[in-house]
Amino acid sequence: MQANAPTPTGVSASEWDARVKLAAAYRMVARLGLDDLIYNHISLRVPGEAGAFLINPYGMLFSQITASSLVKIDTNGRKLSESAYEVNVAAFVIHAAIHNSREDAHCVLHTHSDASTAVSGQPDGLLPLSQFAMRFYDRQGFHDYEGVAIDLDEQSRLVADLGTHPVMLMRNHGILTVGRTPGEAFMLLYYFERAAKIQLAMQAATASGIPLVMPSPETCEKAARQFWEMKGDILVPGEREWPALMLELDRTDPDYRS
Repeated sequence: MQANAPTPTGVSASEWDARVKLAAAYRMVARLGLDDLIYNHISLRVPGEAGAFLINPYGMLFSQITASSLVKIDTNGRKLSESAYEVNVAAFVIHAAIHNSREDAHCVLHTHSDASTAVSGQPDGLLPLSQFAMRFYDRQGFHDYEGVAIDLDEQSRLVADLGTHPVMLMRNHGILTVGRTPGEAFMLLYYFERAAKIQLAMQAATASGIPLVMPSPETCEKAARQFWEMKGDILVPGEREWPALMLELDRTDPDYRS
């Protein structure tokens, strides 16, 4: 289906637009190698349908997901659209909890990406060692590992640990980001993963006796505010980058729209 194709019968224009953008996020995560085969998940609220969100069909690779293959469920886990696929139980537990509790969490993204998972096992998580990391200074939550997230009673702790943060490290497990759009949630993952890779490289260098240089807390907070208060020409994550990424997908991998 091309970019200007009509909306499928029985699906609202707003839902189809959401499906296309969410499918694009899955493809972009796969293109950057941040996925985990059929596991991990990204969800997006369905516009105008309270309690409904879209999520990946359990059994498809991120690189195979299309707009029409996404499964619509409610926050009780019931399927609201026909699909031959089920939804990962852990995906429902995690995503339903966040969608129910955070008004701004239209898109919830969870991966086991390597560098983010590596720093999730460090006491302080992501350190302010690069400009990529400054965006997350004092703005990352931590959720202790409790096993595979399939128990409903873990939902309250997930919500409490995320709080108002844009990102949460799930200890010894992975990362979770929330955004107002798929583009925002994806770009937060992208920048966090870049920062985590740089941190690991810097920490590896300390084995050769090279010390780390840590900016002052005042400087780190200043930089974080520049990002979140959108100083200068800084915009909401994804606002400038996401349209360009979708254009690239349309050029090289357009079947995500089908």
